[in-house]
Amino acid sequence: MDIAKRFHRIIAIYFQLQGRSVVKAQDLSEQFEVSVRTIYRDMKALEQAGIPIYGEAGTGYSLSEGYKLPPTSFTAQEIRSLATSEKLMQKFVDHELFSHFNTAIGKIRSYFRYSEKNSITALEENVYMNAPKHMFNEAVPGALSMLFESISLRKKIKMEYRALDRQESATRQIEPVGVYHEGNFWYFLAYCHLRKDYRRFRIDRIIQIWRTDEPYGHQHKPLRHFLEQKEAPKMTTVIISVDKEIARYIQYQRQYHGFIKEELIGDQFIMHFRARDIDNEFARWYLMFADRASIIEPQALKDTIRQIVANIKI
Repeated sequence: MDIAKRFHRIIAIYFQLQGRSVVKAQDLSEQFEVSVRTIYRDMKALEQAGIPIYGEAGTGYSLSEGYKLPPTSFTAQEIRSLATSEKLMQKFVDHELFSHFNTAIGKIRSYFRYSEKNSITALEENVYMNAPKHMFNEAVPGALSMLFESISLRKKIKMEYRALDRQESATRQIEPVGVYHEGNFWYFLAYCHLRKDYRRFRIDRIIQIWRTDEPYGHQHKPLRHFLEQKEAPKMTTVIISVDKEIARYIQYQRQYHGFIKEELIGDQFIMHFRARDIDNEFARWYLMFADRASIIEPQALKDTIRQIVANIKI
């Protein structure tokens, strides 16, 4: 079993070397959950097998220039994953980025056998992905693709952006650091020359976006560094009682509001949460099923609900 695991790991490392300009031992160590020393041994095994690997301390490993992997066959599982990923890309990235992905998938399909093409077609016809329509602004269909291009080439971009708390938009010159998906939105973190600091932006709030040929003026740390440095939001313990008959209708939404655990007592589910924003997010979500539930704690949430209800105009 250990030999089989090592074989599959070495093959996976080989494909990563094929697909990237530089691969770091530390990154491989974290990905495969082995020591860095084990990765060194795997690299040595690839070299002994005749793979021309170039390694430099502090930089990483790469294949010698011009060395390419010949066309290979695909397993049935890999083919199915390609079909699924194409459906996901169609819904969760903007139109321009998907068009590039679709072209790449078309080139890969050219290596499929006739039976494999039939298999992937049958799967595509019976897989449907539904995604929120507000993730992207239709007026700027290539925003996500342009951000990826900017990060790859290290070129600044300009954009007209409207923040959530402002009525008017402002022109920003930014250096994008990274892009990530959270909740139902795409976000990107960038150094903003207007604010002279790093800021988080939401892609659907971009009004216009332009490419520039101006290189980055700063050396940025990886996106992971900034996400790990995010200040933890203040959390509030919330306990509510929900009728058993209605509880099943909120079991998916509750995950977005800090759900921790529940217990069934009689015909009531006692649900525990660590909520980020009880004054707006949690309170307004709770009102969706408030006629079949009650608040056990905190008192502040009860007061907020009363105030919202008092302000309702009928």
